[in-house]
Amino acid sequence: MLFNYKAITKSGEERTGSVDAPTEDVAISSLQKRDLVIVSITTGEKTSIFEMDIGFLTKVSNKEVVILSRQIATLFEANVPALRAFKLLAAESENPLLRRKLSEVADDIQSGMPISDALYKHPDIFSDFYVNMVRSGEESGKLSETFLYLADYLDRSYALTSQIKNALVYPAFVVSIFVLVMIGLFTFIIPKIADILTGSGQELPIYTKVIIGISDFLVNYGLFTLVVAIIAGFGFWKYRRAQAASLSRLALAIPIFGNLFQKLYLARISDNMYTMLTSGISMVRAVEITATVVGSETYRKILEEAAEGIKAGEPMSEALGGHEEIPNMMLQMIRVGEETGELGNILKKIAAFYRREVNTAVETLISLIEPTMIVLLGLGVGVVLAAVLLPIYNLAGGI
Repeated sequence: MLFNYKAITKSGEERTGSVDAPTEDVAISSLQKRDLVIVSITTGEKTSIFEMDIGFLTKVSNKEVVILSRQIATLFEANVPALRAFKLLAAESENPLLRRKLSEVADDIQSGMPISDALYKHPDIFSDFYVNMVRSGEESGKLSETFLYLADYLDRSYALTSQIKNALVYPAFVVSIFVLVMIGLFTFIIPKIADILTGSGQELPIYTKVIIGISDFLVNYGLFTLVVAIIAGFGFWKYRRAQAASLSRLALAIPIFGNLFQKLYLARISDNMYTMLTSGISMVRAVEITATVVGSETYRKILEEAAEGIKAGEPMSEALGGHEEIPNMMLQMIRVGEETGELGNILKKIAAFYRREVNTAVETLISLIEPTMIVLLGLGVGVVLAAVLLPIYNLAGGI
């Protein structure tokens, strides 16, 4: 948004002009950082309801951060100054929240703050991993390469996570539709049929009585059940946060899914550490940062213990040893990397291996879920129909 301003410099000179900023507060802050005393500031353009900043309703996706990183790298390679690069990206961003954040980053850079410190002020978008990578690039003078590393890493991480989520979309959709259809059947159709069956005077089979009982319960207590379910879901969410370690171990112990989660976390750990070590970040710091972004309480504790061991002088392979969650093959490969001085490349190979393993596990999971789901849903529908139709058939035969 464009703001017109009238201001006075410290020497008393009057200045007028315009400044581009997402909000009036940001515009005022930007002018004050130029040592200007603001006399008046007005909006220079009209904003439609569709262009209003609704950042509280939006969020910045991983995909947008990937694209942003590639754009920053391209601008830096073209020798565009950092301040100009972030202002350009802020102006071109379609996401109001990202536009505001990038404008704030540009203002901080203009005031003399390093890029990494400016990004650190926005942890909801730029993680510790991201900020430390940028700080390493500043120290080594290879910022454009660092942002390319970040874009490649985030792209791999996004693709890996998206693959698992997308694999579960279809089963979740089918199950949700099935549940809604069954709720409609139990609350609208079966009560009418139940009146006919109970009014006939015949002895109903036990499975029919069970179906009618479920239907009566949903009709009479359905709303209460929904409220209880919402409260229970909220309670579980709070419990999950309080008992993150226990639930993390439980997730790794679930048959089939536990193996998939383990490979996902190992791929993430290897890829994180490879990216950071390649960028010049120390091994201890790389392990510490990886612990904060791995996404598993179990592996976070393992990595924190490993960081302490490395500080005490242990090699990474020994510091990570003694945990059944870290496969022996991975430890052996890390040991080889330490002995040959090729730890970065070894971690890259480990990450690629586990990404392939995750791909295979997801494909296997899909091949198991779909037929199992079809069979279980078919049985559920068959039981309900049999419980309702058989008494009707007997009633018709007795007439």
